[in-house]
Amino acid sequence: MLYREAYSGLSKNTWLLSVVMLVNRSGTMVIPFMTIYLTRPSMGFSIAQAGAVVGIAGLGSLCGGFIGGRLTDRFGFHRVQLVTLFGGGLLFILLGQMRSYPLICGCVFLLNVVNDSFRPANSTAVAAYSKEENRTRSYSLNRLAINLGWALGGALGGILASIDFRLLFWVDGCTNLLAAFLISRFLGAASVTLPEKKEQGEAARTPYRDSIYLWFIFCVILFGSAFFQLFSVLPVYYKRALHMPEYMVGLLMTLNGLIIALFEMILVFRLEGRRENLHYIFYGTALVGVAYLLLNILPLSVAVAFLCTILTTLGEILTMPFLNSFWVSRTSPATRGQYAGLYTIAWSAAQVVGPAGGAEIADHAGFRSLWWVVSGVCFLAAMGFRRLRQINTR
Repeated sequence: MLYREAYSGLSKNTWLLSVVMLVNRSGTMVIPFMTIYLTRPSMGFSIAQAGAVVGIAGLGSLCGGFIGGRLTDRFGFHRVQLVTLFGGGLLFILLGQMRSYPLICGCVFLLNVVNDSFRPANSTAVAAYSKEENRTRSYSLNRLAINLGWALGGALGGILASIDFRLLFWVDGCTNLLAAFLISRFLGAASVTLPEKKEQGEAARTPYRDSIYLWFIFCVILFGSAFFQLFSVLPVYYKRALHMPEYMVGLLMTLNGLIIALFEMILVFRLEGRRENLHYIFYGTALVGVAYLLLNILPLSVAVAFLCTILTTLGEILTMPFLNSFWVSRTSPATRGQYAGLYTIAWSAAQVVGPAGGAEIADHAGFRSLWWVVSGVCFLAAMGFRRLRQINTR
């Protein structure tokens, strides 16, 4: 009964968009395996060259967030989603045929520009297809589809890579094309409500002149940089400090996805609308900080690793959906794409800076120093969100 209530009341288009995201993310397998692919004997590139490609991909993501936000406000989220999914599908297939390092670098950059131009349009679409009273749950459903797709894509990618790496590019490309077809077929332009021309022409507030939003974006980058240690440096720490086998690290990742799948929609359903978004964001961010702090306070064991995973996941559930609701609350339809674009840029920057910075600290100062720093960054972000809440309620 509780699950039925948690998932009820969402629009048909919200469900269709989540299905599209599930299909699209189920094919996400090229980027996670890119380093392994490039360093294979058949490709012959060094680890440094492969790392440079990953960095170029991050730069493309930053550009894509900015471009996608502008294009969404100019042409509407429906067109941008179609073009970026279709273009990304073709570029994935093209990338699989390349053997020249400069061409691979150029294609990876263009691919990530196109792929991450999709994200602001998609975030804007979720806002357009939802109502204010169920907007947080709509974003949670979209997150659920993304997480399930990532899990399926990673598992399928490992199987396909063991058969033939070239299959990854074809499957990733074809799922993009299939997602574009689903949007065209079931979420046609007729279902899109565009802002009136008068509103589009008005001098609407932009994210780059919204001081509250810029402060919010800074806090998101802080939190995201700390959060991404969960999928980058933390597994290495468990491997070295606990001699944890790969399957056990995989179980921790599975636990994260399982908790989100089982409990996020229910928890958001219970909390949505009861307190302001920043209230939950503050506690969620602080909870992630506590999880990292426990790695230094408690004697490290497998049980502690699972406890930290549970706490981090609960913090993620309290934070991520309400972050989306907050940025949407700052927007008008005429500039929503730009707000979504800057939010995308924040997470792209965190994904580049966080893992790279964490690896540097762990390498030069040790893991204990890293966890002190990361927990401190989380608490700093939490205090930033708390301060933002005080300013926003004046």
